[in-house]
Amino acid sequence: MPVLIANPILAANNLKAMKTSIRIFSCALALCFFLLSCSKNEKPVPIKLLLTDAPALYDSVNVHIVGMQVKINQDSAAWITIASKDTTVNLPDLKGGVTMVLAEDMVPDGILKEVRFILGNGNYVVVDGVRHDMATPSAETSGLKVKIDKELNETLNTFTLDFDAELSIKEENGDYKLMPVIKLKA
Repeated sequence: MPVLIANPILAANNLKAMKTSIRIFSCALALCFFLLSCSKNEKPVPIKLLLTDAPALYDSVNVHIVGMQVKINQDSAAWITIASKDTTVNLPDLKGGVTMVLAEDMVPDGILKEVRFILGNGNYVVVDGVRHDMATPSAETSGLKVKIDKELNETLNTFTLDFDAELSIKEENGDYKLMPVIKLKA
């Protein structure tokens, strides 16, 4: 029967190598769990924003929408720009349940806190056949914010925003201002 002679230096080196391997494996495993948990929270979900209008007494109410942004609960400071077209919308065309797609994109999963309309400077109202340009205080820089506070699902998340033209237009001494009243339609 062979006799094994233990070499203490070789045994110590093997033990150190084994401990190092266990540490590397443990770190790699922890990193995998961390990345999986992060990617689970970052999973994108589809969102669609529709626009409609309550009936108004104006001939035409044209609102120039340059872009759309959303704020998700995970990053309370950052606005996320979502895919939308620079377009001018005649709000009375959207009355009686008619809607138009404003934006459609993928956003991080979470709670949709707010939606922001970025308006351009081509806003006007037509009253009795006469066009009146509308000032839009701060809407061209900071945008118009609408509180949503709704949990997003993995399936399509559709939100209909009612831009109430009747309540949104203020007339003072022949000058018109657009002070939008926009609500989430249930």
